[in-house]
Amino acid sequence: MALQGITKIAFLWRFALALVIVMLFTPNATLAKRSTKMAAGLNVNVIDRCWRWNPNWRSNRQQLATCSVGFAGKMTNNIGRGLIQYVVTDSSDNPLNPKPGTLRYGATMIGGKKWITFQRSMNIKLEKPLLISSFTTIDGRGAEVHIAGNACLMIYKENNIIIHGLRIHHCKPQAPSSVMGPGSKIMAVGQVDGDAIRLVTASKVWLDHNTLYKCSDGLLDVTRGSTEITISNNWFRYQDKVMLLGHDDGYMRDKNMKVTLMYNHFGPNCNQRMPRIRYGYAHVVNNLYQGWMQYAIGGSMTPSVKSQANLFIAPKSGNKEVTWRKSSEGKTGSWKFFSVDDVFENGASFVQSNAGGTKPGYSREQDFAVVDARYVRSLTKSSGALRCTPRSKC
Repeated sequence: MALQGITKIAFLWRFALALVIVMLFTPNATLAKRSTKMAAGLNVNVIDRCWRWNPNWRSNRQQLATCSVGFAGKMTNNIGRGLIQYVVTDSSDNPLNPKPGTLRYGATMIGGKKWITFQRSMNIKLEKPLLISSFTTIDGRGAEVHIAGNACLMIYKENNIIIHGLRIHHCKPQAPSSVMGPGSKIMAVGQVDGDAIRLVTASKVWLDHNTLYKCSDGLLDVTRGSTEITISNNWFRYQDKVMLLGHDDGYMRDKNMKVTLMYNHFGPNCNQRMPRIRYGYAHVVNNLYQGWMQYAIGGSMTPSVKSQANLFIAPKSGNKEVTWRKSSEGKTGSWKFFSVDDVFENGASFVQSNAGGTKPGYSREQDFAVVDARYVRSLTKSSGALRCTPRSKC
C-alpha cells in the first residue's frame, strides 16, 4: 500500500510538471505563430520589406525614402545633401507665428529638405490647417503622434512630400483664415470641410502607414490636378466618405491624375468612396475591404480604375456590389472599371466596364510585384501607424 501511495504521488508530480510546462510554453507558441504571420506579411510587402527588417532603422531613417513605389516613385529627392533634421518637441500650435520646436515651424519656416521626427508621443491640436512645404518628410515612427480635434493637414501646390506614421482623426471644418505657409509666408486659406489630409494641385506625394478615422468630411482628398500619388499601408476606418480622387465633375485638369492605392485596410464601418474617382487613373491593388454600406469603388466622368488582387469582403446584408457609377445621361461606354485577380467573399461582386482597360504604365522605379489576393490579410496586417518601441523593430 505504501508503494502504491508513493507511485500515485510521483504520478501527480509528473502531471503537475507537465501542466506547468504547457502553461509556460503555450504563450510563446502563440507569440511565435503571430510572429510567423507578421514575418510572412512583411516578406510580401515590398515597401515594408525595404526597411522594417533593419533593427537600426532609427539611425538610418532616411532609408524609408528609397522604399516607395507606385506613381510617387522613389522619394530620394527628400534625402541627401542639405537635409535638415528637425525634432518636434512642443505640441502647441500658433498658426501665424509658429514657435521653434512645433510641427508647424518645421513644416513651414524651414526651407529646403527637412526630415521631421518627434521627441516623444504627443497629441497636437492644430488651430488652423497645416500647410506642408515641398521636400518635407513627417516621420512619426517611434512615437504615438495624434493630430486631432480641430484642423488637419493640407498640401497646396507643393511636391516631394512624405507623411508617415501619424494618427489623424476628428478633424473639423474651418472658416476662411490666414496661416503661416511654406517659405515663411502668410497665406490665405479658404473654407475647409474637415478632411484629415487634403491635396490641392500637389504632386509626388507618398502617404504611408497612417491611421485615419472619424473626420467631419472625408479622410483624404486628392484634387485640382494633383498627381503622382502613392497611398500605401494606411488604415481607414469609421468613416462615411473615405477618399475622393478628383475635384468635381467640371474640373478637367484631373484627367492627368495618377494614383496608386496599395496595401491599405478599409474598415471597419466605412460607407463609401474607397475611392470615388473623377476623370483620372487609379491603380487599386492588394487592399483589404472589410465591408461597406453604399459601395467600395465608385466614380463619375469616365475615370479609369484597375482593381487588382484586392480582397473584397461584402457586408452581411445590404449592397454586395463593389462598384458604383454616376453616369452622364446613362452613358458609361467610355468608362474603364475592371477587375483582375480580385477575391470576393460573402457574395461580393464587381460589375466591369470595358474589361481589360488601361495598364498603369509604371516606370522602372515605380513598378512592383503584385501579391496573390489570398495573402492580402497577411499583407495588410500591419496597416496603419506602427507601434515602434525603443528596443524593437517596427
